[in-house]
Amino acid sequence: MHCRSERGNRKGGVWFRIREQTADFRGSETHLFTELRGEMAQQGIQMDQEKFSCSICLDLLKEPVTIPCGHSYCRTCINNYWDGEEKEKIPSCPQCRQTFIPRPVLVRNTMLADLVEELKKTELKAAPADHCYAGPADVGCDFCTGRKRKAINSCLQCVASYCEQHLQPHYDVAPFKKHKLVEPSNKLQENICSLHDELMKMFCRTDQQCICYLCSMDEHKGHHTVSAAAERKERQRELGESRQQVQQRIQDRQKDVKVLQQEVKDINQSADKAVRDSEEIFSQLIRLMEKRSSDVKQQIRSQQKTEVSGAEELQGKLEQEITELRRKDAELQQLSHTEDHIQFLHNYPSLPHLSESTHSASINIRPLRHFEEVTAAVSKVRDQLQNMLSEGWTKISLTLTDLDVSLSPAEPKTRAGFLRYSQEITMDPNIAHTHLLLSEGNRKVTKMNKPQSYSDHPDRFTDRSQVLSTESLTGRCYWEVEWSGGGVGVAVTYKHIKRGGAESRFGFNEKSWSLYHYNNSCSFRHNSIDTPLSVPPSSRVGVYLDQPAGLLSFYSVSDTMTLLHRVQTTFTLPLYAGIRLCFPGATAEFSQ
Repeated sequence: MHCRSERGNRKGGVWFRIREQTADFRGSETHLFTELRGEMAQQGIQMDQEKFSCSICLDLLKEPVTIPCGHSYCRTCINNYWDGEEKEKIPSCPQCRQTFIPRPVLVRNTMLADLVEELKKTELKAAPADHCYAGPADVGCDFCTGRKRKAINSCLQCVASYCEQHLQPHYDVAPFKKHKLVEPSNKLQENICSLHDELMKMFCRTDQQCICYLCSMDEHKGHHTVSAAAERKERQRELGESRQQVQQRIQDRQKDVKVLQQEVKDINQSADKAVRDSEEIFSQLIRLMEKRSSDVKQQIRSQQKTEVSGAEELQGKLEQEITELRRKDAELQQLSHTEDHIQFLHNYPSLPHLSESTHSASINIRPLRHFEEVTAAVSKVRDQLQNMLSEGWTKISLTLTDLDVSLSPAEPKTRAGFLRYSQEITMDPNIAHTHLLLSEGNRKVTKMNKPQSYSDHPDRFTDRSQVLSTESLTGRCYWEVEWSGGGVGVAVTYKHIKRGGAESRFGFNEKSWSLYHYNNSCSFRHNSIDTPLSVPPSSRVGVYLDQPAGLLSFYSVSDTMTLLHRVQTTFTLPLYAGIRLCFPGATAEFSQ
C-alpha cells in the first residue's frame, strides 16, 4: 500500500508539472517535453489517455490549442464552441467559465501535440487490446482499478470476479485453491442472504428457497433443510431424467420427421407418375381421335369421289342424249317445212320412233341429302364422348379428393402411443374458484362447502367452480384426469373466456369444449350445444389434443382406450386444460 501511495503521489506530481508548464505554452516546449518524457520513463509512469482528451469531444486532442486560462482543446472544437455561442455573449472557457475580451487568437500547442502523439505510440505498444477490457455486456474484474478488464472467472467463496491477472492467487495460494471457480457472472450477489449478509449454502425444501446457515436457525428453524450441494444433486438427477425424456422425445420426433420426409417423397413420386401416366393416356386419346377423324375424312372423300364420278358419267350420257335429241328435232323440223306433199309423205315413214330415256328413272330416285347423316353420326359420337369424359372426370376428382396425402401424423391407437405425448399439468391457484381446494402440488382439486382463503385476483372464476391449468397447450398433447363424485367437467378452453355469468361455464360458449359426467350420464358440450354420448366414461378420462391439426379427442381409459367424442375444428390460440366440479366432495386429479 505504501509503494502504491508513493507511486501515486509521484505520478500526481508529474501531472502537476505538466499542467503548470503547459500553461506557459510560449516557453521552451521542446526542452520541457524531453525532460518530462525522460522523467516519466525513469519513474515507470504510464500516460493516462483521459488527461490528454478534449473535454468537448471527449477524444484525444487533435491539433491542440491552449487558451489564456490554461485549458486545452481541439482547435476545431473550441472554435465551434465559440461560434455556437450567442453573438452578444463574450467568449468563455467551457470548463472554468473565464471570459476573454477580445476573442483569443488560437496558437497550436506544439509540446502538447507531441505528448499526444507519444501517448498514441505508447498505448499502442504497452496497453492491452481493447477486447481485453470489459464492455457493457461483459463481467468486469472487481479488483481492476481504472478501466476494468474482462473477468475470466467468478469465485463463489469470494463473491467476486477476476481477470486473468488478479485470478492468479487462486492458482498459487493454497487456501484459494479450494475455492469454487465458475463462469463469470453478474449475479453473484444473489448468492448472498439479504437478511444476514452471509453466503447461502443451504436449501429449505419446505419453502423451496436457498438460505444461509443463520436462516436455518432463525426464520427456517424446524424446516426440512439440506445443503445446497445435496439439493443440487437431487435436482441434477431430476434434470437428467428430464433430459432423457427430452432426448427420447427428440429421437421420436426425428423418427416422425423421417417418416414424413419419406411420405413427402412418396407423394411427390406418386403424383409425378400420375401426371406422366395421365398425360400419356390423354395423348393416346388425342391420337385415337385424330386417327378416327382422319379415317372419317378419308371415307367421306372416297365416297365423294365415287359419287361424283358416277354423277359425272351419268351427266355425260345425258348430254350425249340431248345432242341426239336435238339432231332428231332438227330433222323433224326440216320435214315439217317440206312443201311437196308427196315428198313429205314419202319421207315421213322413214323417221325412227322416239324411244324412252333409260336414265330418267334412276335420277328421280336419288336422295337429295348427301353426307348429312355422316355429320349426325359424328355428332352423336361426340355427345357420347362428352358424357363419358364428364363421368370419368367426376370419378377422377373424387379419387383425388379421397387420397390420404395429409402430412399430419395419425392419431395414436394405443395408450402407450398416447403417453408419448403426455403433458404434465398443474392448476393455477389464481384462477381457481374460491370453493375449490388445490392439493398434491396443484394437480388435485376438490369442491368444498366453504370458500378457501385465496387472495383477490382479476382472473379468478366468480360464479362457477372451475379452474384452468397453469400450462398452455400447443402442438400435440395428451393428459389424463381421474375423477370421483358427480357433476365433473373435463374441458379444453381458451384462456380469455369470461370469469363470471352463464357464458363462463365450460362448453356454454364458442371458446371452450367440455366433456360432462352428470347423474350417471355423459355428454359433450360446445357453444351451448349438448351432444349425449352413449358410452359412459370410466373414472379416468384421457384427452388428446393436436392443436395444429385442430383435433380434440376424449377417451375412456381402462384396460382399453374407448373413444367418447372427437372434434375437428380450427384452433387459433393456445389452449388450457380446465376442470369444473358441480357438487361438494367431487374431486378431479391430473395424473402424473
